[in-house]
Amino acid sequence: MNELNKLLFLENQLCFPLYATSRLTTRVYSPYLKAIDLSYPQYLVMMLLWEEDKIPLQKISTRLYLDSNTLSPLLQRMETKGLILTKKNPQDERSRIIALSPKGQALKLEAIKIPKQIVGAFRGSNLDAEELKQFQKTLHRLLNALSEKVPR
Repeated sequence: MNELNKLLFLENQLCFPLYATSRLTTRVYSPYLKAIDLSYPQYLVMMLLWEEDKIPLQKISTRLYLDSNTLSPLLQRMETKGLILTKKNPQDERSRIIALSPKGQALKLEAIKIPKQIVGAFRGSNLDAEELKQFQKTLHRLLNALSEKVPR
């Protein structure tokens, strides 16, 4: 086999293990999120709001790397569920502020168990908690490097 052709082998790509790992990680989260009636993207939004309540829509979009056409229907479903409240930004009428509702705030007490459950899901694998933490740091470095290179 020509060495040049090997450049296109799936196993030689950076993108494939990241893509597949992301999909499988989301599936690991799925039963825990189903128990609290959240999709994975909704969980990401909730984590941002539990970290900092009452934030502009644009900040959510930037932090989650989601376009507004993806984020808007997601937030509408969350508002219908009673998890969040949206209102116009008094400083900019074109912008919206997203805030936790009391129900969304209360959900935090159930969601607080999920990170520990996820780490527990790796028990019996060949990865330990320290390796996972180191991998997370590496992924953050990769994310930061890519976000500087890729236009939004």
